[in-house]
Amino acid sequence: MTTREECLELDSIDPIASLRSEFSLADGELYLDGNSLGPISKSARAAVDRVLGEWQGELIRSWNLFGWMDTPLKLGDRIAPFIGAKAGEIVVADTLTFAIAKLTLAALEQRPDRHVILTDEMNFHTDIYILDAVANYAGRPITVKTINRNELAQHLNEEVALVEFTHVDFRTGEALDLAGITRQVHDAGALMLWDFAHTTGAMPVDVTAANVDFAAGCGYKYLNGGPGSPAYMYVRTDWQDKVNNPLPGWLGHARPFDFEITYEATKGIRKFVTSSPSILALAALDGALEVFEKTTMTEVRKKSLALTDLFIELVEERLPGQFNVVTPRDHAKRGSQVALAHPEAYGIVQALIKRGVTGDFRAPDIARFGFTPLYLRYVDVYDSVEHLVQVMENSEHQADEFKVRNAVT
Repeated sequence: MTTREECLELDSIDPIASLRSEFSLADGELYLDGNSLGPISKSARAAVDRVLGEWQGELIRSWNLFGWMDTPLKLGDRIAPFIGAKAGEIVVADTLTFAIAKLTLAALEQRPDRHVILTDEMNFHTDIYILDAVANYAGRPITVKTINRNELAQHLNEEVALVEFTHVDFRTGEALDLAGITRQVHDAGALMLWDFAHTTGAMPVDVTAANVDFAAGCGYKYLNGGPGSPAYMYVRTDWQDKVNNPLPGWLGHARPFDFEITYEATKGIRKFVTSSPSILALAALDGALEVFEKTTMTEVRKKSLALTDLFIELVEERLPGQFNVVTPRDHAKRGSQVALAHPEAYGIVQALIKRGVTGDFRAPDIARFGFTPLYLRYVDVYDSVEHLVQVMENSEHQADEFKVRNAVT
């Protein structure tokens, strides 16, 4: 069994250990919920302060003086390396739900003779909601089928226009085969849209090598861009002059300040900008990305796997038979979280939070723990499991105060 002293030794030789100091974390904070909301970094705060100063000092002149109008594209290019995209293939705007809606409608236009969208029955519920809603407004009969993702081949046929999957399962942490699934979908003549909510900033992927058509991701989880941080949209270069933004706005117009009544889309990824970007929110994300420039996604991924391996090892050795680890052991199939199934998972998570260990609960029975290598230490993993052991030994999770769920779990 790995000891606490051995964990401290691992921290002493960790090549990215110094990045923890980039974040404003309280002493003793054991934060295993970066897969829901990343913490604030000093660079994110500084970036927001800088833009507040620009706004205060130059008011509306700031749009020209500081290039605010181009921020969605500049940030897109900064995010591109996280997913193996090229410059000019990503724009940062809207929220993830709106991004998926836009890209879904854009994709459906490219397959006018096909009438089915396939998605995962275990997908994040908002993805399913928005696909159903988009189908109702598509202008032609569209059927959304929720399927077992492991049975995709059985459902792919000449009727399928689009497949939308989330790359890393938000409950279990399972990472899907990006290239293999995309190839399978293309072989059937359909298009592929990936949700990278639990991927970007947690593990490197290569959309170029996988020939991905469209993708979207959020900025507030592993990228640490702040609550409600804007999302991004990826559109492969060869699609950009073919697809349309289904929600056109003046800032996606070829000549936005000519104020023309007739819409003419600009070229490239900028056409997917609909309305004025949230400059303060973009500033926070911009600052947050500075931390990543001090490391590589290869290093981040290496430590992520080591941290999750350690957590699984300690849970199974110290609490044998008490939890079902539903996260895959295979590194190629694992994101950057560990999900433990237990009938009393909600109470367990709340008891841990009371002790200063923050994870979260996902219905029906998942205690979920996210591992963000930028600020988490090996000793944090050890100490978190120690708290979990004490919670279970003392039956703290069965306290009356945890019988009623909070609004946010």
